[in-house]
Amino acid sequence: MIIGCDRLFSLLKEHRLLLPNKWAYHRTTLSHYRFHRYPNLIKSGFISTHPEQLWVADITYLSIHEGDTYLSLITDAYSRKILGYHLDDNIKTSSVKKSLVQALKKRSSTTSLIHHSDRGLQYCSSEYQEIHKKHNIQRVMTDGYDCYQNALAERVNGILKMEYFLIKPQNLEQARRLVEESIQIDNERHPHLSLNYKTPDEVHQALYT
Repeated sequence: MIIGCDRLFSLLKEHRLLLPNKWAYHRTTLSHYRFHRYPNLIKSGFISTHPEQLWVADITYLSIHEGDTYLSLITDAYSRKILGYHLDDNIKTSSVKKSLVQALKKRSSTTSLIHHSDRGLQYCSSEYQEIHKKHNIQRVMTDGYDCYQNALAERVNGILKMEYFLIKPQNLEQARRLVEESIQIDNERHPHLSLNYKTPDEVHQALYT
């Protein structure tokens, strides 16, 4: 019997064979600051119609035996492909912006681009905004503390940590290696139900082939 990942997890859940999730709250969003915040222009139901039209950004924590690390991600909303990522032992803007820089280096389209994120200090900082200005990227942000306004980014976080079991690597080096492997699998080998059982790579490349 051949089944996909989503069907497998549905069966495991149905028969109570899934390990219970262990949730630990880590604050990664600091939104009390003097920097300019941008309105959530996609709240009304904007849906991307092709790759590299809307990117969603988020930061999640990943515990290791030596403490906590923080993974910043840039995901294409249309193809669900993770285009940029960076794992570090801090959430300074200098670390977080590396994921955006990586994603921009892979960009093929020259059409307009929207960057969506929460109202975290890193995303509102002048250092991060300079990248937006340089590449003429439109900025939109959640208008409150509702995680559902950045639901796609939150779901990607969950997939990486729960489905690929990125739980308690020994150190930062091992964590980076595991994150790289997991993102490669998700991009290249994981068919998504929302993509009609195609991989993010297949959907992302379809427009340019």
